[in-house]
Amino acid sequence: MANHPALTMPALAGFSALGLVLLLGAAASPGVAWAQEREPDLVYCDDLDPRDRARSTRRRAGGSNRDCTYREVTVDEETGEVLRETPVAAAPRTVLPRRYSSIPRPTAEQYVELVPIPDRWRIVDSLGYEDNWWDPYNQNTIKGDKPIHDDWFFNVTAISDSVLELREVPTPVGGQSTGDPGSLDVLGATEQHLFNQNLAVELVYYKGDTVFRPPDWEYRFTPVFNYNYTELDEILGVNADPGEGRTRNDNHVGIQAAFVDKHLRDVSDRYDFDSIRVGIQPFSSDFRGFLFQDAPFGVRLFGTRDNNRFQYNLAWFRRMEKDTNSGLNDVSESLRDDDVFVANLYWQDFPRLGFFSQASLIYNRNREDEVFYDTNDFIQRPASIGEERLREYDVYYLGYNGDGHFGRVNLTTSFYVALGEEKDAVFSGRESDIEAFFFAAEPSMDFDWIRARLSFLYASGDDDPFDGKSTGFDAIFENPQFAGADTSYYIRQGLPLIGGGRVALSQRNGVLNSLRSSKEHGQSNFTNPGVLLLGGGVDMDLLPELRLSFNANYLAFAETEVLEVARQQANVDSEIGIDLSAAVIWRPFMSQNVVVRLSYAQLLSGQGYQDLFGDEDPYSLLCNVILTF
Repeated sequence: MANHPALTMPALAGFSALGLVLLLGAAASPGVAWAQEREPDLVYCDDLDPRDRARSTRRRAGGSNRDCTYREVTVDEETGEVLRETPVAAAPRTVLPRRYSSIPRPTAEQYVELVPIPDRWRIVDSLGYEDNWWDPYNQNTIKGDKPIHDDWFFNVTAISDSVLELREVPTPVGGQSTGDPGSLDVLGATEQHLFNQNLAVELVYYKGDTVFRPPDWEYRFTPVFNYNYTELDEILGVNADPGEGRTRNDNHVGIQAAFVDKHLRDVSDRYDFDSIRVGIQPFSSDFRGFLFQDAPFGVRLFGTRDNNRFQYNLAWFRRMEKDTNSGLNDVSESLRDDDVFVANLYWQDFPRLGFFSQASLIYNRNREDEVFYDTNDFIQRPASIGEERLREYDVYYLGYNGDGHFGRVNLTTSFYVALGEEKDAVFSGRESDIEAFFFAAEPSMDFDWIRARLSFLYASGDDDPFDGKSTGFDAIFENPQFAGADTSYYIRQGLPLIGGGRVALSQRNGVLNSLRSSKEHGQSNFTNPGVLLLGGGVDMDLLPELRLSFNANYLAFAETEVLEVARQQANVDSEIGIDLSAAVIWRPFMSQNVVVRLSYAQLLSGQGYQDLFGDEDPYSLLCNVILTF
């Protein structure tokens, strides 16, 4: 201050007064006032703040972000305290104008006249594809590739199924006559030859685009034309008349499907539906055909729910008589007085992903009270066993079935309980309570091109045929796809119960020891010895078109008391034997259009089989050719 004498106290006072006047003037100027008025309206945009990201005013109608004012924040590095927040205006954005094609929009005069197309399938015709009725793999109207009119389609499938079979089966010597002098024993020669030819033609006429939903209407008709030839080494095997000799030629036309299917409604956007089907129709009560797999006449209400997660069936069926020698439906005969009521529910991916569960309630009501002879003049109802009485029965089947996989382990399982009552039981001739059960399981695992399988099956038997309880399990109409199926000798062949009349121990294409007259004509019999099966097998895909299969099954009776009563033979052993089989399956075109199967099976008889049929190891050799169009 001593070096600047001009800066005296009065001068400082004047400077302060001048500064005050300038401040007041600045406050009174319009520019400063506008800034003070706009400062509270500044919008501070923070892209990390969810409130700002959600603010609808952040975007313009044209789609570009509006210009924002951001906060520049100064923070103390040691304490983290915010020292200063300074508004910073963002640089203005340049919004580019929308670009349009340089090609001018055509005028109305330049549009050509529209050409109507009957439907979208005819577009393929305009591309030059030919329609060949004999070619199922290209454009083909009779294979449903395009409608024949409006939204109606037509599909034809033809299947030729040829079987040549050489076999050894226990054959009884005729009671009143024999073809060979001195053949007066119970059993005769066992050699048999069979040729069977089926030609099935399936005709389907349906309405609707069925890619994502069921058809609106469906009419299906499936006739099967059959020719069969059988040759035995004993007479009275092919016919009750000994004059018929040892051979039989027969033919038959069976109707295996003739129904109308109506789509009632869709119940969801993903085409869950309800439909009803009336007429002769194929039906299987479970995954492997253990209880009821047939083509009866009936009415069936069915559909799906929850994106096809649940599937249900409510049905009534009346069984049809079969042709004796072909096993096909015989429409020339009246319907049987044998009703089957079905209610079941499929649950997909339960109890875990990849496994199907099914719960079933099936009621079989039988009121067949008339004597029936088959076309070979053998008695079928009542069965010629026990008191040979006409029977009636009511039986309820409660069942659980599962099919799928748990990780790498594939599993099929089935469990049934049969409860009910029958009048005039087979041996006691009085009312009897039905209490029987059945269980089967087949786990398998894949190892690259090899699948290994294990099989277990148990059907309860009756240990006392006179106690007023029928505890032997029997099916309605079985056709099991299990433990090698018809490759197996015991499942493929029906073994007659020698000495018990025209009654079979087990049925052809069946695993149960039911003691029925036949599977085609006979009634269920719940007084039977039951069966136990333990088996293993392996399927090997040597080539995409070549598969080799091996199976080995151990078989035994669950109980033997019924056999001893029926045969009047004491001490029948429970062991049936070991069933060995091998099969080669060849698909030359790697499709199902041509399938050739050659199989061989032999039963290494156990003591129980030898007690009934003698000391032999029967075999069967089967050649099967299937052609499909």
